[in-house]
Amino acid sequence: MEDIDLTQEDLSIDKLGPATIPSPLGLSTVYGDNIANYCGDSETVLYELDRDKILEMAEAGVGIPAFEKAGPRNKIYFEPAKTRVAVVTCGGLCPGINNVIRSLVMELHYRYEVRTIYGIQYGFQGFIPRYEHEALLLTPQEVEDIHEKGGSILASSRGPQDVGEIVDCLERMNVCLLFTIGGDGTLRGAEEIYVEITRRNLKIAVIGIPKTVDNDIAFVKKTFGLETAFSVAAEAIRGAHTEARGAPYGVGIVKVMGRMSGFIAANAALALNEVNYVLIPEVPFDLEGEKGLFKSLEQRLRRRNHAVIIVAEGAGQKYVEMGEDRRDDSGNPVLGDIGIFLKTEIKKYFKEHTDLYINLKYIDPSYMVRSLPANAHDSIFCMQLAQNAVHAGMAGKTGMLVGNWNDEITHVPIKLATSRRKCLSPEDSLWLNVLEATGQPLSLVNET
Repeated sequence: MEDIDLTQEDLSIDKLGPATIPSPLGLSTVYGDNIANYCGDSETVLYELDRDKILEMAEAGVGIPAFEKAGPRNKIYFEPAKTRVAVVTCGGLCPGINNVIRSLVMELHYRYEVRTIYGIQYGFQGFIPRYEHEALLLTPQEVEDIHEKGGSILASSRGPQDVGEIVDCLERMNVCLLFTIGGDGTLRGAEEIYVEITRRNLKIAVIGIPKTVDNDIAFVKKTFGLETAFSVAAEAIRGAHTEARGAPYGVGIVKVMGRMSGFIAANAALALNEVNYVLIPEVPFDLEGEKGLFKSLEQRLRRRNHAVIIVAEGAGQKYVEMGEDRRDDSGNPVLGDIGIFLKTEIKKYFKEHTDLYINLKYIDPSYMVRSLPANAHDSIFCMQLAQNAVHAGMAGKTGMLVGNWNDEITHVPIKLATSRRKCLSPEDSLWLNVLEATGQPLSLVNET
């Protein structure tokens, strides 16, 4: 775990006001009666899990930071019959978006008896009048089978929109609860919407549900879609391994998603355990030299006759930089294609510097990964996130997202989650698992 100096104030969750309306869920407040219980605001999930560090903080009289635990509250803020909800999906596609939309609608309709749920089409564009995107009325019948399909029934878009116009639209529609489903850029947009709503003193709750296959949202252990993504990537690795074994000095290269983080690459490599090199953005590597990738790959081929490489799209960008001024609509740097670069340069190295004739196959399953339906495990996780997002929103929580920590669903301030980007630390046990499973050197960097 990254060593971050947090206070309890950093983890505190904003509320629109006192929750005074009895919840319609009919749950219990007593343990031992065999009925599921409401969750109180005092229930927490510790941020720090190491016993010695906790004892250290306690002995020093320092407050021990903890996330507010997610779950249904026995008193809610919004009166269900008068509640109008909007749901929007932004950014790139990801397995599980439709599962989240469906679960939001089902929970709101059947459990809280909210009848007006708008689906905003094409991301934040859907709030802006000049785009003329009509809002959809989401009902259980409309979303009944959408979880079986990939993509988003609401479609999506990238890039910021005028926050004032978005909040104007929410006011015109009499929306009092907004759910935003998206990654880092979407969450930053949600934070700006929350700030503008607060400035206007409006009673509109903003709840984020983090969506990114890259799993790079800070203070959230796992985002939905990750498991589906690395499961599909593992199948691509299977193909690359078969191709590599099928020819003398065969090399299979698989490029996977991961702009700033290597979680998909690392997990996919572990899931199939047929990978020899994993290249991720967080861990630098040299190409040339005694400890560089080329020499290590040559030694591997002479010893074992085949090799499989998995590379995250953001790895090795120093070799393929597109320039700092090139950014996409979401403000992210435009990446160079490290996969094609490696394919070309590895062939060149072996042709010009060795006596080996390699057979190289290159596979890029990125868009196939993004557009697939969620697998069983991700489907369950999507439902849990959505249900708890509804509980939080109906209780008047705002400016927050639903995350997970220590196997519990948590409330995380959006401002905190967007304050940094989560990366895979080379000192993390997950990376050690990768090194031990692949057998690649501890470092592919030459000594200076």
